[in-house]
Amino acid sequence: MPDLETRRLGRTEIQARALGLGCAWFGSEKSSQKDTIEGVQKAIDLGINYLDTSPHYGDSELRLGPALAGGNREKVFLQTKSGTHPARCGDYSAAAIRWSVENSLKLLKTDYLDSVLIHDPGDIEAPLAPGAALDELLKMKDEGLIGHTGLGVRQHEFHKRAIETGNIDIVLSYLDYTLLSQTVAETTIPLAREHDVGVILASILGMGRLAGPEPSKERDPDAHTMWSWCRTRGVSIRHLAMQFCIQAKINGIVMYGPSNAQQVEEGYHDAVTPVPDELWDEFHAEFGIRPLV
Repeated sequence: MPDLETRRLGRTEIQARALGLGCAWFGSEKSSQKDTIEGVQKAIDLGINYLDTSPHYGDSELRLGPALAGGNREKVFLQTKSGTHPARCGDYSAAAIRWSVENSLKLLKTDYLDSVLIHDPGDIEAPLAPGAALDELLKMKDEGLIGHTGLGVRQHEFHKRAIETGNIDIVLSYLDYTLLSQTVAETTIPLAREHDVGVILASILGMGRLAGPEPSKERDPDAHTMWSWCRTRGVSIRHLAMQFCIQAKINGIVMYGPSNAQQVEEGYHDAVTPVPDELWDEFHAEFGIRPLV
């Protein structure tokens, strides 16, 4: 079985494997401390070396700290987010951002974060205002607490505004590069390439719509049509969804969110097992969609 491709994450010069580990589900009731330790270890054993978390993801940071003990921290690039901690959610002031990052450092049991993203602001001007979130992250970068700054949000116009500041190294986009929606291919992806900003594609399974179980024909007809098409050909829609994103020629990586070691391994297998060209030709003929190249 082939290995995961190593990619340069924009001007950060981070050499990350094409598939990163999104750790939101590790913080949920669907996971546990044991699941998190085993899942992170499995990911590292498979060569996955980019981990993403957030104070917003339940117990994710708390559980990741022990999972990164014993030398594992040194084997990965570690990213968290700021601005959505439940205790100060939506507060993008300098004080709140520093408090959040310092709290993350304690929970993750590390003295350095490879990147910190401004997370889901409702108004992009608030975190970019003088003396607010971005300026504070840049101070922490100068202090050696974090390596790179970024933005994790869905709105493409927010990506544009942040990229054009010249001070954002990474943009995380979610839900807009999947089998169901590719709008970010016309906006953020080319702009990030122009500015050499790293891109992370997240929620590639459409928040579960492309994860494998049959979608509702009534509530989700588009996903159901694709699921049925895959089923008649003996193809896993999850595999197709993963390969669609992995094959995209972007300045960065794809993020997958498991809750245990088995799901880590399943995602890895989907990421390193190509879909035959003829199947993509059939899919394109039916739905007008093929990977961005």
